Amino acid sequence: MKQQQTFSNAGICLLSLLVLLAVAASTAHARSTKSGFQVDSEDGRLSVPELVSKYGYHVEEHSLSTDDGYRLTIHRVQAASYTNGTVVLLMHGLLCSSADWLMIGPGNALAYLLANEGYDVWLGNARGNRYSRDHASINPDDDNSFWKFSWHEIGRYDIPATIDYILEQTGHRRLQYVGHSQGTTGFFVMASTRPEYNDKIIQMNALAPVAFMGHMKSPLLRFMTKFLKTLDILLAVFGVGEFMPNKPILHEIAQLICPPNSTVHINMCAHLLFLLAGYNPSQLDPVMLPILFGHTPAGSATRQLVHYAQEVLSNRFEMYDYGKLKNVLIYGSATPPEYDLSRVTAPVVMYYGLNDFLATPEDVNRLARKLPNLKRSVAVNDVLFNHLDFLIASDVRHLLYEPVMEGMASAEVAD
Repeated sequence: MKQQQTFSNAGICLLSLLVLLAVAASTAHARSTKSGFQVDSEDGRLSVPELVSKYGYHVEEHSLSTDDGYRLTIHRVQAASYTNGTVVLLMHGLLCSSADWLMIGPGNALAYLLANEGYDVWLGNARGNRYSRDHASINPDDDNSFWKFSWHEIGRYDIPATIDYILEQTGHRRLQYVGHSQGTTGFFVMASTRPEYNDKIIQMNALAPVAFMGHMKSPLLRFMTKFLKTLDILLAVFGVGEFMPNKPILHEIAQLICPPNSTVHINMCAHLLFLLAGYNPSQLDPVMLPILFGHTPAGSATRQLVHYAQEVLSNRFEMYDYGKLKNVLIYGSATPPEYDLSRVTAPVVMYYGLNDFLATPEDVNRLARKLPNLKRSVAVNDVLFNHLDFLIASDVRHLLYEPVMEGMASAEVAD
């Protein structure tokens, strides 16, 4: 039986606030986004295969195993007219899933846009989310050792295993990589600790890249970092390993607090999002909230958040901090080593938001100076573009996805 989980009063307040953010799903009628595409709020209740099939695209579900025994489920999306195009892997952010690349629907979402251009689109899922909550010998519901990982293991094991599986299945030698947020962090971990994988990448397309976080501006997460070390202790003592798993029952609660038919200026969930990611009301259509929160949070390990909090406090891109004594045993030094970004030799193009609270321009620019094969670092042409706009902004196709696809096509011609 699981041990009783206890939190301090401050922790309860924090988690209550996050729950309000996480449960904002309801059942509004279909409505046009500013891009003109009709979205259906019921899409938030569908799994990824159901969602892709609904809109007439070919979808496959594949299972693979990592070297340390985690079982991952990934999704493949193709247009009806697909004919052996370039392979692309899209990797999601923290607390998210493969659904990130589909939520705003055909005509807008990056997975569909790439499929329309003839790409063989693969959507990754990191260990611990709703699609990859499995292991060869550990039950995540009964054994807390399942959750003893951070984004280091995602970069060290999950992304390499996913790349190898996709290349084996397709017969291709290399692929395009697109990551958002944690999907970029994991890539930089992989490319620096397992540099042989650089040769398997045509181009790394980094959306809201996160490595250094010393200038992180989110007041919500700044407050949160004060308690995550305490949460790490609770993880060890009480077994609080899983953070915010996907719970459909929460969607019903949200009907009472965040109606999608309200304006963005009075919608509580919209304002919580702005506190988290940056304020950009002109790019957030409230009709997207039920879809977003139907798929998010998708679940993660508590250590993933603790590791990011460590990045904020240390202002270094470094491995997980186990404490001085254990660090000496694991790393041979009292402090965790930094990732060697000089080993990231794959071509990298970065896209960042000028109003991104989590991947700030200052931190992105610092990262840019560390990468030996950076091709371009591009500020999205919207001074208020924030961290979540990379996925759900009303004008994201024009502002971001079209330039990303043009850059990918140019890399393939040069290749």
